[in-house]
Amino acid sequence: MAENKLKKQHDSLVRKLSILQEINQAVSRSLNIKESMDATLNILFKSFNIKSGAVLLTEDNENTLHIAACVGFAPEAMNIRFRFGEGLTGKVAETMNPIVVPRVSKEPLFLNRLKGWNPKKDRELTYIGVPIISDYQLLGVLNITFLYNPNRNLSNTLKFFTLVASALVQPIRLSRLLDLERQNLLSEKARLNAQLKHEFSLNNIIGNSHAMQEVFERVSQVAQADTTVLIRGESGTGKELIAQAIHYNSQRSHKPFIRVNCAAIPETLIESEFFGYEKGAFTGAVSRRKGRFELADTGTIFLDEIGELSPMTQVKLLRVLQEQEFERVGGTETIKVDVRVIAATNADIEKLLEQGRFREDLYYRLNVFSIYLPPLRERRTDILLLADHFLLKYSRKHGKAIRRISTPAIDMLMRYHWPGNVRELENCIERAVLVCEDQVIHSYHLPPTLQTAESSNTVPRISLQQAVVAYEKELIQDALKSARGVVARAARLLDTTERIINYKIQKYGIDIKRFKN
Repeated sequence: MAENKLKKQHDSLVRKLSILQEINQAVSRSLNIKESMDATLNILFKSFNIKSGAVLLTEDNENTLHIAACVGFAPEAMNIRFRFGEGLTGKVAETMNPIVVPRVSKEPLFLNRLKGWNPKKDRELTYIGVPIISDYQLLGVLNITFLYNPNRNLSNTLKFFTLVASALVQPIRLSRLLDLERQNLLSEKARLNAQLKHEFSLNNIIGNSHAMQEVFERVSQVAQADTTVLIRGESGTGKELIAQAIHYNSQRSHKPFIRVNCAAIPETLIESEFFGYEKGAFTGAVSRRKGRFELADTGTIFLDEIGELSPMTQVKLLRVLQEQEFERVGGTETIKVDVRVIAATNADIEKLLEQGRFREDLYYRLNVFSIYLPPLRERRTDILLLADHFLLKYSRKHGKAIRRISTPAIDMLMRYHWPGNVRELENCIERAVLVCEDQVIHSYHLPPTLQTAESSNTVPRISLQQAVVAYEKELIQDALKSARGVVARAARLLDTTERIINYKIQKYGIDIKRFKN
């Protein structure tokens, strides 16, 4: 008889160890917390013959428990929550100690809120509630009910379910870490989206000229639509900036914005760059790769230098624009996308049409809504605004305390014809900031292209005496600007007398009224 008892105990122990092993394998198989909890309860339901079970998890900053998974209850039980101290489940959470109730009919704290037991029809149940604890912190509660058996060793059963609860600690902690990381990523994404939307807001694009105001108006008109946009203008006028403004002020602002410089991609690679390729499509294609259009799905794709595309690529691009579908290189599966297309070019498209280098049907498909960006020489009122912006930007970047640009330097910037447009102006100001050792950028800090007759047609060839006179005139003008046209104050700034300054003003024909304003 003793041998039979020992054999039963041995078999029971082996069975429990087998169940624990199966549970550990199940929870390590998935990062999804619900899948892990469901698998655990199903194993207990089939292998340990429990009547019902539930895993309840704590909620952030609240003394409540919600059901993460359950078995043996109606589906609506998933919506029930328990407060700490409420019923047996709440007591387990509040005290962080297990509770064993041999006969639930005798326990008033057994609230039966999950409706898993009918006292009039069902047999008597035993309840075990075990806290799920990690580093003295409550993560949740494991609730188990099974048919009452007076011969059951509840002490050993409690130890078994304590081990089951311990097996759930790691997946719960990992799930919470993943949730926290996901929330942080979502918050960071929302912050970056808000920052990008603010950065590329029309209010942050510099330009007070009439030509730029017309550009801003057209951007406002088209931003909220999904219309294809063609941005035209010389190189360096800010076509990509306008494309970003359209995207980040549209309903797709939280979706991808993919840039493609068509001129920078070799003709042999541009198709695979646009549409991606399948594994084995060509030598070196060791795995499937998504193309730019697929990456831009639900967002916007910006095709810069569209005029540089080959005729064969133009045909395939036309299909994507019309049908919103394509096949990867080496593949047969048709991939559908929802992409807004913004194209840009500095080329004369009409001339390319005449030469047969650009398809007429593609041109009309792209030119649904056209925006023309004027060159900098046609918006001279914006030059000083842009120069001040770049001065502040690069002063901060290079750690310099440069406060302003001198009047002669401003005159030189205003007279130059700027063939490289805004990009050239930005490079010019950055160079001036780097070479300037003062708090003011003078004309001699500007690049030689602005100072030579060959490039700017603004500064004549002068003698040494004329150069000295020009420099003296610049210093006086700069001092008058700082002194707001007050001659006496300007004289003190230059460490000379008011009489000499008045003499020089008359000699060089300097208009004082200009500085008093």
